[in-house]
Amino acid sequence: MAKAPVLTPQAEDFPRWYQDLISKAELADNGPVRGTMVIRPYGYGLWERMQQDMDARIKETGTQNAYFPLLIPQSYLAREADHVEGFAPELAVVTHGGGKELEEPAVVRPTSEMIVNEYFSKWVQSYRDLPLLINQWANVVRWELRPRLFLRTTEFLWQEGHTAHATREEARDFAARIHRDVYADFMENVLAMDVILGRKTPKERFAGAINTLTLEGMMGDGKALQMGTSHELGQNFAKAFHTQYLSKEGKQELVWQTSWGSTTRMIGALVMMHGDDHGLRVPPRLAPIQVVVLAIKGDEAVLAKVREIGDALKAVGLRVQVDDRTDTPFGRRAVDWELKGVPVRVEVGPRDLENGTAMLARRIAGGKEAVSVDALAGLLPTVLEEDQALLLKESRERRESRTSDVATIDEAIEAAAAGGWARIPWATLGEAGEAKLAEHAVSVRCLLAADGAVPDADDAPGNVAVVARAY
Repeated sequence: MAKAPVLTPQAEDFPRWYQDLISKAELADNGPVRGTMVIRPYGYGLWERMQQDMDARIKETGTQNAYFPLLIPQSYLAREADHVEGFAPELAVVTHGGGKELEEPAVVRPTSEMIVNEYFSKWVQSYRDLPLLINQWANVVRWELRPRLFLRTTEFLWQEGHTAHATREEARDFAARIHRDVYADFMENVLAMDVILGRKTPKERFAGAINTLTLEGMMGDGKALQMGTSHELGQNFAKAFHTQYLSKEGKQELVWQTSWGSTTRMIGALVMMHGDDHGLRVPPRLAPIQVVVLAIKGDEAVLAKVREIGDALKAVGLRVQVDDRTDTPFGRRAVDWELKGVPVRVEVGPRDLENGTAMLARRIAGGKEAVSVDALAGLLPTVLEEDQALLLKESRERRESRTSDVATIDEAIEAAAAGGWARIPWATLGEAGEAKLAEHAVSVRCLLAADGAVPDADDAPGNVAVVARAY
């Protein structure tokens, strides 16, 4: 009788495979309140690595971290009409505290434009106070009707940036800089994820924004996932909160603003873009554990050697874990590390010890080979960079091979239904076509210029719409 697979095969049931992998790789569990999640240590380790790298990139732009309250007076939301309308269905509202009904209900933070602007209006007085560049790492709550771990949860973790500028051009350029130099660079060079950079249509734009820039990735099943967004807010919030400054010419002027965010959804993207039927495949530059050194048996000499190898690999800057839990069968441990997607396993047993070798197992490229123990420290950094590049190459090839150029709305719907993306001229599609796509659970993921760049306007000549089914 054939042995049952550890995971439901992707080709058989992709959503079930995803849920299996989240559980068996010990990334997260469902929380006690519907739509919430408990992020387990291995999953949180991935988030910490993402956080550290992105935080450094954000700070390179001159942005500083701050923290704003979780509870926001409900009246703040009503000040910007489009914003409150966009978020109203998702709000969680606190009406009682300390055993008493509150004089004013408080909204549990769905995003922080409202409360940030309350304080920006106090902090910004003169042109000398600009630009004001703030980021916070926080949790937010948006009541989710169809939750899925990491992809759509009632509470999730994220970073949200908020900035104020003297001119529209400065705000536009800063939003584009975050989009390109923080998000796209991180996703491609650390997460090894191919993403396209584009502009959202007015229908898909962030509530209260005048422009939303997006990054879209293709998952293993051909669906799209929005990976991060950067918004030009114009002066909408500045008008609502009277956020203004005294210019060099002595005039009171409203500021121009941006906001931008990325979330723990990136962990879900990591699973769906790089995972296979054996588990996760974690990009080496991201991996909390790049190399695991396993003792095959509990021989004292073997245990001493795996610890020695672990120390030698740490000394060259690799993130290493030694697995000397020989009271657990080796096969089970190997499968567990494979599920977790650790890029490299170095396996050592008594026979390897005699030969002065170790078995090198590569999770991303695949394959196993015997390697001299003395060569490991020099070899592994190169191996890890090769595997990093391979993941990005595979994700790009998937998107390119499953994206088609179409001439009609029906062809676009057909391409999306078949598990791919379609490009169609925006002049052909338009808002009426966008509404027709929605009837078939297909959406415009973004607009691109004719040359593939981010367009300057929604209706720029030659704009192309990228359409797909999405998470």
